[in-house]
Amino acid sequence: MILTEIRDYLKIKGQAPLRDMALEFNMEQDALRPILEQWVHKGKITKLPQGTACGGGCHSCEPEAIELYQWID
Repeated sequence: MILTEIRDYLKIKGQAPLRDMALEFNMEQDALRPILEQWVHKGKITKLPQGTACGGGCHSCEPEAIELYQWID
């Protein structure tokens, strides 16, 4: 089930941009957001503030353009 796959992915990564998760799970970003919101509602992940750098070290994205989620359990 995609809900548990996302949980496991974020537990391992700690945090990840929406774009990366959409690529990993072969889903549109708009389809992935409601699933992530379920985890936000359960208090297991948080959407980090806009402008938070992903920490990947690549510097190819503007921080303001990154939608970043973090596992908080």
